[in-house]
Amino acid sequence: MDNRTATAAGLRLLARHDLAGHGDGMQVIRHGDALYVGHAGTSGMGTSILDVGDPRRPRLVRQWPAPRFTHTHKVQVADGLLLVNHEKFPVRGPAGGPFSAGLAVYRLDDPLNPAEAGFWRGGGGGVHRIVWTGGRYAHMSATPDGFRDRIWLVLDMSDPAHPAEAARWWWPGQREGEEPGWPEGARYAAHHALIAGDRAYLGYDDAGMVVLDVSDMTRPRKVASLQWGGGSTHTCLPLPGRGLVVVTDEQVHNGPSAPQRAVRVVGTAGGAPRVLGMCPHPAGYDSVPLRFGAHNLHENQPGAYRSERLVFATYFAAGVRVYDLADPEHPAEVAHWVPVPPRGQAAAQINDLFVDSGGLIWVTDRIGGGLYVLEPEPGLAALMASARI
Repeated sequence: MDNRTATAAGLRLLARHDLAGHGDGMQVIRHGDALYVGHAGTSGMGTSILDVGDPRRPRLVRQWPAPRFTHTHKVQVADGLLLVNHEKFPVRGPAGGPFSAGLAVYRLDDPLNPAEAGFWRGGGGGVHRIVWTGGRYAHMSATPDGFRDRIWLVLDMSDPAHPAEAARWWWPGQREGEEPGWPEGARYAAHHALIAGDRAYLGYDDAGMVVLDVSDMTRPRKVASLQWGGGSTHTCLPLPGRGLVVVTDEQVHNGPSAPQRAVRVVGTAGGAPRVLGMCPHPAGYDSVPLRFGAHNLHENQPGAYRSERLVFATYFAAGVRVYDLADPEHPAEVAHWVPVPPRGQAAAQINDLFVDSGGLIWVTDRIGGGLYVLEPEPGLAALMASARI
């Protein structure tokens, strides 16, 4: 396949924004007419805010840089608060200098002009991925002092000016002084958990999926785990009404010799979790010199488009892929979209996406593509309407 060629089925481009030349977009989330984008950090930018009241013409309203040597690539919005991570950057490389480690909290009395309200100082390597859907608790992956890599942390947000740690869970062997029990060369590190009822489904890198009992969020305990022939497990999206979890293994290597990283469907009903099927892996991208493989999923957050049948995934060089899980053992791809790469970039690197309540899909490229807005074509729009929960 010619990596310079755009390809699409079921999705079309509605708008694009270059984020004022800071095209290294990471996590993206829409809340009302405001859109929040975290940046990878390579451009020096930290957070962008856009007015998307007219989705055909997104308007950049505000940007602020990340602190020096700091990664602020994640954003979450709920209950009138914006949460932004602060993490050492580059995450796995040598320290370039003093960095900020923790979680920044902003009030959204004016959604387009956040006002800083508090900061939780986490120490260590800082906070990586946040999950915040409102209520008392936020949770995240972070590397506190005394740990070799990321663990799972819960913060009490009842006083947003002074978030306080409420719980933590780690795989035995992660804490300094403990003996790692995993294979040499493997990485056991928390990414983030999505919660359904009293269960948290946590991606744990080469440990695969970990299931925690969070009936008491202040005392999480492991109840199950599952590994497969993958690695770098990232997102575990529960579909509780169907007893399923959709799991991505993140591609963290450039091609063309990178290992396959795909999207799996896991069954949780009736005992131990087990892999039921795999979403079709896009063909024709194996020669791409940048990343090709699965990354993230639309996470069915409150207020967004939600479905337990349709799954929206980012696939780096293979763009956006949409899967129908009508038969979870044989998922089918029903739509895709891959843009022409930005000038000077060998391939698209589609990183994150968010599907809003109206069905528009907001997409970022991790290197230079900035922000894309996609709309479903009539066939997909009809399927999305029928599959909405």
